[in-house]
Amino acid sequence: MAAVLRVLGLAALLLPAVPRGSPGSAEHRCFCQVTGHLDDCTCDVETIDAFNNYKLFPRLNQLLESDYFRYYKVNLKKPCPFWNDNSHCGIRDCAVKPCPSDEVPDGIRSAGYKYSEEANSRAEECEEANRLGAVDESLSKETQQAVLQWTWHDDSSDSFCEADDIHSPDAEYVDLLLNPERYTGYKGPDAWKIWNSIYEENCFKPQNVRRPLAPGRGDDGGVCIEKRAFYRLISGLHASINIHLSARYLLQDTWSEKKWGPNVTEFQQRFDEVVTKGEGPRRLKNLYFLYLIELRALSKVLPFFERPGFQLYTGNKSHDAEIKNLLLEVLHLAKSFPLHFDENSFFAGNKKEAAKLKEEVRLHFKNISKIMDCVGCFKCRLWGKLQTQGLGTVLKILFSENLIERIPESGPSYGFQLTRQEIVALFNAFGRVSTSIRELDNFRNILRTMR
Repeated sequence: MAAVLRVLGLAALLLPAVPRGSPGSAEHRCFCQVTGHLDDCTCDVETIDAFNNYKLFPRLNQLLESDYFRYYKVNLKKPCPFWNDNSHCGIRDCAVKPCPSDEVPDGIRSAGYKYSEEANSRAEECEEANRLGAVDESLSKETQQAVLQWTWHDDSSDSFCEADDIHSPDAEYVDLLLNPERYTGYKGPDAWKIWNSIYEENCFKPQNVRRPLAPGRGDDGGVCIEKRAFYRLISGLHASINIHLSARYLLQDTWSEKKWGPNVTEFQQRFDEVVTKGEGPRRLKNLYFLYLIELRALSKVLPFFERPGFQLYTGNKSHDAEIKNLLLEVLHLAKSFPLHFDENSFFAGNKKEAAKLKEEVRLHFKNISKIMDCVGCFKCRLWGKLQTQGLGTVLKILFSENLIERIPESGPSYGFQLTRQEIVALFNAFGRVSTSIRELDNFRNILRTMR
């Protein structure tokens, strides 16, 4: 214990000092700019706070505690594709405890991606097609492989993420409730290497702009609205993760118990206007921007989930029906938000240029999802992979609006599909952002009383 305290004491000495002042000044330095209208949006911070904290968050949290949404299959053993350093964090709080197979509901384990009667039917059709020789066995092995790769490309061409192969022997189910996202002690050069790779190589950031990019500034290097929005999404995701780490910080570690709670100093190091040289409040505004984008996607995808044939299948029929009703309640709440983000201004120019830009955004985000396999902390890797897949699913939804509008009220939806992995990631990722918005209110109240 003494050693732990010495380490924490040393870490505190190495951090830049947080300036003190009159009561309320600490709150002002973090939140003075986090109010009113958001850049590139007609919505304001106060409307989001009230809607999220008092209406949506309680119901969404209840949904994410259900069996369907708490189990996520992930491969944490994939090697980093970008550099050879595959060192892993040795801190015990970095570890992830996978689920014994008998703890995962039978319906989830046996169904895999077959999350609905419709998908079951489609899978049977595919199996029958394979039996009848969808890939002609008289073709050479090279040609057969090429055909299979073309099919895979057709299936993945709308994907924004490098998804795990859930059938890999290295893929395991994880109970997200038993492996919560919180401070693990993973930081320093290894962590910065991840974020630097994301920001400097994959976020369209002009070289003359310090991160994060501030919308509306004169030195944005001529970044178009689509690329600026992409950067703000990544910055918002980074801010959300930092809020989780500050809100669930290891405050006490003894042989008898661990105590987790809000660490105000850690929050200030990341968001105080003075300490961060003006960047902190902009990071928080990007969090709100991310919230609006993900909320918009939930409102858009409602027709997909409303179909009678869609089920959240775990094997418990009455419970599954109850959870689907709760899911639809959350989606209808999302749709009822009065100031939704208007994405129609995106990719609205020349069709050829718009298509090229869309593909560029898709490939950049896919690259970011691959970087998650380079994270040395397994718990950070778990939540990084889940949240990037969730945000990738958001982008897939927003870029598939025409397909979603053509979904029939009953019967198969062949044009637009979501796998169970995408569904679980989508709602849990939004749950993380929703939780961040709520935690901000807590930090705001704490800072209000500080000198």
